[in-house]
Amino acid sequence: SEFALSRRDPAYVGEAKAVQKMEQYREEKIAEGGEVHLCQVYPEMHPVMHTVKERFPGVCMKNTGIGSTIFAVKPGDGSAREQAASCQKVLGGWANVANEYATKRYRSNLINWGMLPLRTAEEESSLSFGKGDYLFIPGIREAVSEGKREIPAYVVNREMKPVTLLLDPLTEDERKIILAGCLINFYREGV
Repeated sequence: SEFALSRRDPAYVGEAKAVQKMEQYREEKIAEGGEVHLCQVYPEMHPVMHTVKERFPGVCMKNTGIGSTIFAVKPGDGSAREQAASCQKVLGGWANVANEYATKRYRSNLINWGMLPLRTAEEESSLSFGKGDYLFIPGIREAVSEGKREIPAYVVNREMKPVTLLLDPLTEDERKIILAGCLINFYREGV
């Protein structure tokens, strides 16, 4: 995973690890039963959380996870089909956003690693978000559980811009795999 996406974005691994470190801190504090002061430890999160809380006052670090996401026009071709999803997951990846996926196998690999295979809505084929922006997806766990196809989300930088993401139909097992975190957890739980 140390070389994931290195040809496309040499900074990806370091940036993904930084996001993963925030989530690990958040999870540790929750497990300890203590307060999660993520914005004090990671001040770059303060404006993001402030912007989100203006619209969603109930959001806090105890009920909002943090994972890295990539956007690609048509990912999942060649060797990426087999290794990219596992490398992204090892680095704390939670989702991919694409205009379309090159292969069904790649999409399945994302699901098996517990990652969301999101697509852009047709009219948003060139989303207005860039590197360093945050994607806030309220109620994503419920949306996956209920099999929703259209996922309301927000691009967060200095403001919140609403976008619609698509989650192509998932089988019941695929939904359970994502909700369990990965295929191994799904089997471990005996679902």
